[in-house]
Amino acid sequence: MKVPVYIINGFLESGKTTFISETLKDPDFSENKRTLILVCEEGEAEYDEKELAACHAETVTAEEREEVTAEYLRMLAAHYRPQRVMIELNGMWSAEEFAEQELPKDWELVQIITLIDASTYQNYLSNMRSIMLGQLKLSDTIIFNRCDGTTDKLALRRSVKLMNRRGQIIYESADGVTDDAGEEVLPFDLDAELIDICDDDYGLWYMDAMDNPKKYSGKKVRFRGMVYRADKLPKRCFVPGRFAMTCCADDIAFIGFLCKVGDQVGPMPFESLKNRSFVTVTAEIRVEFSKEYRGKGPVLYALSLEEAEEPEENLVYFN
Repeated sequence: MKVPVYIINGFLESGKTTFISETLKDPDFSENKRTLILVCEEGEAEYDEKELAACHAETVTAEEREEVTAEYLRMLAAHYRPQRVMIELNGMWSAEEFAEQELPKDWELVQIITLIDASTYQNYLSNMRSIMLGQLKLSDTIIFNRCDGTTDKLALRRSVKLMNRRGQIIYESADGVTDDAGEEVLPFDLDAELIDICDDDYGLWYMDAMDNPKKYSGKKVRFRGMVYRADKLPKRCFVPGRFAMTCCADDIAFIGFLCKVGDQVGPMPFESLKNRSFVTVTAEIRVEFSKEYRGKGPVLYALSLEEAEEPEENLVYFN
């Protein structure tokens, strides 16, 4: 029988210990299974040994990353014979490296959960961007805790979704009440016969279309984008997109959609498209599987391509 392994990720004082303790007390999760908690970072919160015993759980501590080898984990598996493993990961260790850690024969990594203190997120993102990116991009679930009335949940969501499209995002207040970000209010008319996306709205449209591609299936759109062409793209395809600032000047990425161009599309022929030039694209959106998306996503079928001037502001934003 497989032993599920859960990695609980996040910086010091992000609430990892409290999350694990509360999760174990949930009878729907516990099911009286023997649980081993590998504690790789000790903060202010501590485990209650009586509560752990009642949940059939016990802890073992590893203070240095070098300790946690494949041999060490096999020793834990043989000694404790857990039916479930929860790893409270040190926030400064590489989450990506740990996710590739060789596990004992019957252990299987099933979920990576990242906890984030909403009040310190922007500070960590600005000053420890590479570590934060490593935590977020492999996470199955991201929990923003300690949210309050001033927390801009939609801004948090946009920021995370640029790094991890598939992760589920949960928001919790200081007293543990779960909430959601609410529905995004879009600045363009989804019911229009032709949806015009202005330069300022490109970022919001991109996020919404990637998150909810079915909503755009069969819709016609018009927007200005920069041309990206490469031999690795399918025949007669290019990516019209924009450079976007995700959180700071160091976080700039090109974001765009795969666009297929038929033989009769004009007035600008496909062959004349040059990298980093700008075009106005009118296209119909279809939801299709594409290896560029690693799954299904919005694929543009060009109806018209027209030469366009470079916009005054090259970067797009997500607000």
